[in-house]
Amino acid sequence: MFENKIIAITGGTDGIGKALVQAFLKRGANVATCSRTPEKLAQLKTEFAEKSLFTVMADVSKEEDCKNFIEKTIEEFKGIDVLINNAGISMRALFKDTDLTTLKKVMDINFWGTVYCTKYALDAIIEKKGTIVGVASIAGYRGLPGRSGYSASKAAVIRWMETLRTELLDTGVNVMWVSPGFTASNTRYAALGENAKPVMDSKLDEGKIMTAEECAGYIIKAIEKRKRTLVLTFQGKEALFMNKFFPSLADKIIRKMYFKNGKMVK
Repeated sequence: MFENKIIAITGGTDGIGKALVQAFLKRGANVATCSRTPEKLAQLKTEFAEKSLFTVMADVSKEEDCKNFIEKTIEEFKGIDVLINNAGISMRALFKDTDLTTLKKVMDINFWGTVYCTKYALDAIIEKKGTIVGVASIAGYRGLPGRSGYSASKAAVIRWMETLRTELLDTGVNVMWVSPGFTASNTRYAALGENAKPVMDSKLDEGKIMTAEECAGYIIKAIEKRKRTLVLTFQGKEALFMNKFFPSLADKIIRKMYFKNGKMVK
């Protein structure tokens, strides 16, 4: 299905993004991706030297960088069939302790990065009746302690994409948002602390979470089926159910999961 299709993926040098790049290249697609780190882009090009991979250095929190990434992709491949807004960043700090620059940085990358790239790719995707994907989170449906800015940014992505999907219903474009749950990636290690600096550690048991490759596989199948939403992991689906039907109980359960003796442990 994806042979010779043009796939643009933001944040394609780590985690889910890199797994998506690899999976689409294996399927014969033309893939464009971006990252803020030139060394990682160079490594990616070396790793997939014989594949149709195009890379651009870009910080998705900057509108001009997003515009440049999309315009260069269209120039290189003559269009875009699928845009996957994957680039994102998390945070881990209680709101009362958090500098507001942390929240602004998270929102600029997660929400505005998605908006910028989609805006500049939209005409090309409409022309091909393609697909726009937003990588959201369960935190976008159910706010999580220590992730106030992250939860807000992902909620904004979901509601914005829901609006966009409705606006584009008659164009043949599919708009889909994905909530991967806890996935093995670099995102948690790069999560911002209270001072907008990466905390560089993870509180999760890495052996009990989904691999980036597994997650990428589910996302690709959902794109093939032109789904509206994709919620991965039983824990994620359980959280949505509890929050919808038993919100007060969900508050208590989430509080117990994230705090011990009054201190945040996740």
